[in-house]
Amino acid sequence: MAKKMTFAIFVTNRGFMPGELIHGAREDMKKAVKKAGYDYIIMDEKLTRFGGIETRDEGILYAEWLKKNEGKFDGVILCCPIFADENGAAWALKDCKKPILIQAYPDEIGKMDFKYRRDAYCGKFSLTDVFDQYGICYSLTKSWVVDPLTKEFQQDLHDFAATCRVVNKMRDCNIGAIGARTTAFKTVRFDEVACQKYGINIESFDLSELVFEVGKLKDSDKKVAAKLKVLNAYTNFKNVPKKNQLTLAKIGVVVDKYIEDYHLDAISLRCWNEMETILRVCPCVLLSELNDRGIPASCEMDIESCIAMFAMRLASDGPAACLDWNNNYGTDPDKVVLFHCGPVAQSLMADKGTVLEHKMFAKGDPGSGWGTNEGRIAAFPCTISNCKIRDGKINLYVSEAEMTDDVIEDGYFGVAGVCHIPDLQCKLEKLARGGFKHHTAIAKGHMKKVLEDAFRYYLGYNVVDIDK
Repeated sequence: MAKKMTFAIFVTNRGFMPGELIHGAREDMKKAVKKAGYDYIIMDEKLTRFGGIETRDEGILYAEWLKKNEGKFDGVILCCPIFADENGAAWALKDCKKPILIQAYPDEIGKMDFKYRRDAYCGKFSLTDVFDQYGICYSLTKSWVVDPLTKEFQQDLHDFAATCRVVNKMRDCNIGAIGARTTAFKTVRFDEVACQKYGINIESFDLSELVFEVGKLKDSDKKVAAKLKVLNAYTNFKNVPKKNQLTLAKIGVVVDKYIEDYHLDAISLRCWNEMETILRVCPCVLLSELNDRGIPASCEMDIESCIAMFAMRLASDGPAACLDWNNNYGTDPDKVVLFHCGPVAQSLMADKGTVLEHKMFAKGDPGSGWGTNEGRIAAFPCTISNCKIRDGKINLYVSEAEMTDDVIEDGYFGVAGVCHIPDLQCKLEKLARGGFKHHTAIAKGHMKKVLEDAFRYYLGYNVVDIDK
């Protein structure tokens, strides 16, 4: 992300515990946050005893300080150097509205006397219990207690930053729906009003308007020329006839204007068959470029996949892709060929793609499908996820897998890769019984904990566990 993330540091206190430990904790946490590559804000230590928060009044003071700094921080790190007083913490953070990471210091063998013993192990439970009573959402470190200056806590911070990105953005986002759902694809039906309840606003655009706007653009338009330059630099675009190149560039210009005018964070596009029959192009390469640009873009008017892609984009800080559960891979029960025609970001591909004519459209209507950015997906650890929106609720699954370097024969068209998913057959049955579609979203990295943390504890989505 362009903006460096910033955390508000909160340090607890409790009257009869050794307050001298709080000074060291403030310094430790500042060092840890900076080392992880983030910024921090912290309340002046002179405003409270030892610079920690203990009483209700100190909690109110901290809450007022957070209010004054609204918009300057992405989450709160609640540091427990000793057994925390839950009253001060609850009053400080009950109206925070940002993710909260609770960290507690470990005790050390040889330092268990009254001067050094922390009891933060126990105090962390007092916080989580009272936070549950108050309805305060929070995140936890991987280990129950962890020293801020360790590598383990560095990973905790990176995971928390990812959770903050997902939560803060998905609570208030705009997704563009360009075109209506294709009649044959009832699988991509969704509840738009339910999306709004969760802070996901959908802006709809009729495909006829896009076609009209494309028709108004001249070949000599500067924006069209600029988009052509982008596409030629982005991928192997030389096989596409000049007329089709210009049409793809014009569609890209129109879509970019929708994104700019309506402040869209992601889009889903009705990609067939009007694009092919009327405009004589297939828009895959445009979606590929958008995904690499940081704007999640799904095809087939699949808003639900777009939502999953957006979350994964935020969590991974890299592109996501919408793919079909398409083919078995020989006789291996735990491998599947994930495929789509060509909308995958090139940064997820093994090599630079080549834009060709969509073979399915070329079969019955030659010359109508120029625009698939074809190639193979690279090998990398990945997360898979998708959602369904039913009965007013957003439901998602999250699991971890590996894209492999297994060979797919040259005759296989489109962009595809082999994915190894442990216990795949059982998971496929759970997806089918759960009413999930033939698409899944993927992104680089294992981030199940991050996404489930954001979905379940902050955003209020229903998380379907397919791993058990």
